[in-house]
Amino acid sequence: MGRGRVELKRIENKINRQVTFSKRRSGLLKKAREISVLCDADVALIVFSTKGKLLDYSNQPCTERILERYERYSYAERQLVGDDQPPNENWVIEHEKLKARVEVLQRNQRNFMGEDLDSLNLRGLQSLEQQLDSALKHIRSRKNQAMNESISELQKKDRTLREHNNLLSKKIKEKEKELTPQEQEGLQNNMDVSSVLVTQPLESLTIGLVSFCDV
Repeated sequence: MGRGRVELKRIENKINRQVTFSKRRSGLLKKAREISVLCDADVALIVFSTKGKLLDYSNQPCTERILERYERYSYAERQLVGDDQPPNENWVIEHEKLKARVEVLQRNQRNFMGEDLDSLNLRGLQSLEQQLDSALKHIRSRKNQAMNESISELQKKDRTLREHNNLLSKKIKEKEKELTPQEQEGLQNNMDVSSVLVTQPLESLTIGLVSFCDV
């Protein structure tokens, strides 16, 4: 005796509804995988549970590729029949698509932050890991480039300062050669006085330290 036809209506019992959802979800995923493998078809499946939990499947590395392809196809169709539709209806459709796109981008952002990973299957987790690895490689490469640029800039500044110091030393020597013997002697005396003024406090400090140690 065969099974009777099941009447399609909302299941009122929450537990039975959840059990049915889990079973039908598994069957739906199985059918999606089968048609993608057997028929070499591009398949994207998106399901939201009553609690708002997302379940998606794609035979491509990421679902967004198929969604973008769908958007391009549907946009081309709307261009052909756009004149027959009221403007307000087009705006409503565009709003819903943009809203769905924003939700996908927000979910991707949460996934990149390591959040809401329960909704990803093994293929999705592997794709996310590859994207993060690729992003880390780009970040490290840019960081090394920035460090090398900073080092090069510091080396350039160091060379500029050395050249400037050498130029000043050369000018000082040239000025010294232009001085008369009397001016050179006066300059030397001033330098000797400065040296005495600098060394006297140091000698006093040394004598004081020696006296303190003797006490």
